Amino acid sequence: MIVLNKIYTKTGDDGETALGNGARVAKHSMRVTAYGTVDEANATVGMARLHADDALNAALARIQNDLFDLGADLCRPDMERDADAEYPPLRIVKSQVDRLETEIDSMNSQLEPLRSFILPGGSPLAAHLHLCRTVSRRAERHTVQLATMETVNPDAVKYLNRLSDWFFVAARVANENGRADVLWVPGANR
Repeated sequence: MIVLNKIYTKTGDDGETALGNGARVAKHSMRVTAYGTVDEANATVGMARLHADDALNAALARIQNDLFDLGADLCRPDMERDADAEYPPLRIVKSQVDRLETEIDSMNSQLEPLRSFILPGGSPLAAHLHLCRTVSRRAERHTVQLATMETVNPDAVKYLNRLSDWFFVAARVANENGRADVLWVPGANR
């Protein structure tokens, strides 16, 4: 159980923060950038939930919980020492990725195939879901970059890759199953 009695600690005043294993790193480190962007993605999901019906709200709540799992995963380096840890670190697992794929396939089965790229927008919910998509894609880019420097759980990268796809398809569903998508017209304003 986590207990947060005091919110500010002053331990970050020198530009460093603690990772999940207690190590101190610069706040601009790639690991902090990766899990910080995951946190940002989570905040955008909270905004989208304001516009969601009950079923989508429940799915978005599951994603928000997964994003906290993902942040916990990314803030805990040294995967090779997981077995030696005092308590097992929280890691994204294949079943979380599989759930996203199943939900994407289910939502996508209701949609006509795309014949054009679409512009982010349409309904307020769809616009928020497109913002979720772009922020989760940025989190993925940062996580992939981190993985070139340090060990990262491969399922964490897969989760982020599927998540942006999930948001894309959900945005189309939110736009009257794609009927209200805003289509890109190449060169329309030349």
